[in-house]
Amino acid sequence: MADALAEFRTATRDWLEANTPKEMRGEFDPEKDACWGGRKWQFTSEAQKDWLERMAAEGWTVPTWPKEYGGGGLSKEEAKVLREEMERIQAKPPHTNFGISMLGPALLKFGTEEQKKHYLPPIARGELRWCQGYSEPGAGSDLASLKTKAEDKGDHWLLNGQKVWTSYADEADMIFCLVRTDNSGPKHHGISFMLFDMETPGVSTKPIKLISGRSPFCETFLDDVKVPKTGLEIVGELNKGWDVAKYLLTHEREMISGMGMFGTRTIGQLAAQELGTDDAGHIEDAMLRARAAQTDLDGWAFMTLMRSVSDRAKAGQSLGAASSMLKYYGTELNKRRLEMMMDIGGSDELEWETERTDDGKRARGWLRTKANSIEGGTSEVQLNIIAKHMLGLPNA
Repeated sequence: MADALAEFRTATRDWLEANTPKEMRGEFDPEKDACWGGRKWQFTSEAQKDWLERMAAEGWTVPTWPKEYGGGGLSKEEAKVLREEMERIQAKPPHTNFGISMLGPALLKFGTEEQKKHYLPPIARGELRWCQGYSEPGAGSDLASLKTKAEDKGDHWLLNGQKVWTSYADEADMIFCLVRTDNSGPKHHGISFMLFDMETPGVSTKPIKLISGRSPFCETFLDDVKVPKTGLEIVGELNKGWDVAKYLLTHEREMISGMGMFGTRTIGQLAAQELGTDDAGHIEDAMLRARAAQTDLDGWAFMTLMRSVSDRAKAGQSLGAASSMLKYYGTELNKRRLEMMMDIGGSDELEWETERTDDGKRARGWLRTKANSIEGGTSEVQLNIIAKHMLGLPNA
């Protein structure tokens, strides 16, 4: 096993050295470098396009997915080697997509063979961009109270309702959406998990501007939307979409918690670079130095935990309530990190629209983190889940 893994590492290293464009190496900027794919995507460069195509051809955009669905068919040990070798040369992620991080795992677990073969390969190749239709104006933390209705009209479903906080809905090709197909039982029952095209007549979106001045979120309106019955639109059993929704949420929370991971520079390195050091190579402000060290130590510990949990997830093990712990801590850590970055930059970081601050990039990022403790389930909800399902504490 060890020899085979060593051979795989050598082959992977050689392939990456030969196939990773120079432009696709270096520090990753999520705003500038992320490749979301999909029918509307405009590649930022020929190198970005080539990198996605080369990785997709290997199945390495989704390395642990089965080969028949566009994946690489790698074991968790091989996937770890691939990740390490990409990190070694600072290879940028070839593809970012909710289809990979959320819908894909749900389809692998609950989808029919026809659905897997229809949806998963295009997701792996970056040909479809997805958005998530969960929250509604009156159903956020209490998601099971959703009211968006799908009526059975024989050969199609007729959808009416509204979703909110639908990330990138205005740029997505498809949506995975929770709809109510039965009102006769408890609110968690009668919910179905439905897939449909965002170009379907009756679907419209409206961006929601955040305090950062940017707009990743949208309102999504469904007015007499006809979704044909093809056998591809309902994932899992009719009226039992809540099971699919809960499973997907564990992967969403793992994805969101990843924002607590390091970039290419730690806070200590950033502070030393921007503020300078004394003759001994130390940041002169002792308080700032201590805070940076604690933040970085917490970051390293969290990164170790995240990688362990990621290996478990790739091995098919359920994350359960652990996803709530990761989501809570990862988002709180990200908020702390951006607070520190603002402190390091001082009053200069309050500039909003200047070339010197890259159009207020750090300030906008800091303001954007305020939503981290809300999206994907509020911190308060996550703490309740942790208390009940991990610590075994009684209900209040």
